[in-house]
Amino acid sequence: MATFTLALLAALLLAAGAAWWRKHNALQAAKARHEQEVAEMRAQHEVQLQDHAQRLQAVLDSMIEGIVVLDLQNRVTFTNQAAAKVFGFTPPVVGRALLEVVRHHEIAALAGRLANDPQILGYELRIEAATPRFLQVNAVALRGPTGGATGSVMVFHDLTRVRELEGVRQEFVANVSHELRTPLSLIKGAAETLIDGAKADAVALDRLLNIIDRHANRLTLLIDDLLLLAKLDSGRVAINLQPSPLRVATQEVIDDLQPRAEPRGMQLKNQIPAGLLAQADPDRLRQVLSNLIDNAIKYGRPAGTVTITGRALSDHVVEVCVQDDGPGIPAEARARVFERFYRVDKARSRDQGGTGLGLAIVKHVVQAHGGDVRVESAPGQGAAFYFTLPR
Repeated sequence: MATFTLALLAALLLAAGAAWWRKHNALQAAKARHEQEVAEMRAQHEVQLQDHAQRLQAVLDSMIEGIVVLDLQNRVTFTNQAAAKVFGFTPPVVGRALLEVVRHHEIAALAGRLANDPQILGYELRIEAATPRFLQVNAVALRGPTGGATGSVMVFHDLTRVRELEGVRQEFVANVSHELRTPLSLIKGAAETLIDGAKADAVALDRLLNIIDRHANRLTLLIDDLLLLAKLDSGRVAINLQPSPLRVATQEVIDDLQPRAEPRGMQLKNQIPAGLLAQADPDRLRQVLSNLIDNAIKYGRPAGTVTITGRALSDHVVEVCVQDDGPGIPAEARARVFERFYRVDKARSRDQGGTGLGLAIVKHVVQAHGGDVRVESAPGQGAAFYFTLPR
């Protein structure tokens, strides 16, 4: 009986042990599966976070505004590409002090103000460099869930181009005012002289009427050129493209301008090959040629020569050159000759009746055709104006 009881007890213990072991293994397997699931979820979450961070970085890098995020000690925690471009630093700069990164005390002082001011809006500053830059700064202090400060974010908008355009606009208005004032003053002076009694003198009457007529025509030309430039800027000038023989168009312009060249003893040579065609608006093409040849007559050497040549640069592009043998254009002026109202010799240009807009019109008309224009010159060796058109 005792032996049977012991055997039964042993069997029960073995069964209980086996059951426990099976339960233990099942628990271990469940734990392993849970750990694996947690690890997979964590890995998936990390991938999602990394993807989200990359997307956020891509979005912020696509912005034109520079962004700098700071911690409580004004150390950089994030920047985008625009900020790197504005301040000229090379990422990564995370962990470095703001002043060390931007190298501008006024910006560092703005960041310090955020400890007391919740935000700074529309603050403008100038960064001195080889080319000065103008920035607008907007900044805000960052707060955590409990309202405590966690850092700040600064957004920089580059206003340099805006300020440049404002300067161009102001210069343009000043130039237009000056160009209008001169002929208006002469017309007004002549009219007042006539009113005061000069009309009784036949010689004075004829001279004063000629002054009024000449400067009224000058005003008309100036206004016409301004209106044309405005239309070209807005794209409202229709370009009627058609095959245009360059030699024929050049000869028509030479025939028109010959009376202007003869008093200066200048020769106008048309050396464009017969049969060379451009895809161009015939009227606008003659306008370009007229401005360039007239310019060469004005500034060329007395008794000199103006030569017009042309060639095919490729199957798709032709090039025309108007060359004079005058004193040439100084190096510092070559980059600006196509600007509105820019004159290399201001007194001489006004004496000869130019509006100061001819080369600007040439540039805009050529670009409207899909071409390009440039000038080559050396002191004492004349100037050569080149422009290209579709072939």
